[in-house]
Amino acid sequence: MKQGRLVIITGSPGTGKSTTASIVAQESDLSKSVHMHTDDFYDYIQKGAIPPFLPESQEQNVIVIEAFLEAAKRFSRDYDVIIDGIVGPWFLEPWLKAVQDHYEVHYIILRASKEETMKRAINRTKLDEDTNIELVERMWGQFTNLGIYESHVIDTTNQSTEQSVSAIKAVIEKKSSLLTI
Repeated sequence: MKQGRLVIITGSPGTGKSTTASIVAQESDLSKSVHMHTDDFYDYIQKGAIPPFLPESQEQNVIVIEAFLEAAKRFSRDYDVIIDGIVGPWFLEPWLKAVQDHYEVHYIILRASKEETMKRAINRTKLDEDTNIELVERMWGQFTNLGIYESHVIDTTNQSTEQSVSAIKAVIEKKSSLLTI
């Protein structure tokens, strides 16, 4: 039995995830949609939170992704679910399980050049500038050389928001970035 549609729009900071995900949700071809932002789930942790970019946060991050996925699956019974967040290949196991459970999971990776990513992302955080530069560079590197997922990449370096949205919608329509098991 086919379940709902989950569209993951991911990539490093500064690639256009939040901006495009919001528009894709608003312009969904389904009658109802929701835009879910993974960072919101980290904000729910009120005590004992570990910054998600630290190595010791791995267990916490897995819990957050699993909780997020359960909420997304519930929404997908009645809504088109557009997911916006850093969901690297290292976090795909629960999403692949959703595919096994007959959810239609699109995995779209936005990537801009390192220079463009740094320019867009560098002043958008509460961290000090040196820490932010290091973090953005590291995250940008994590979304390069993705092996089997390279075909899921949309290069947003020279694209306007409208062009990126159009590219994402075309990928969804063609079902060319579906996760498979």
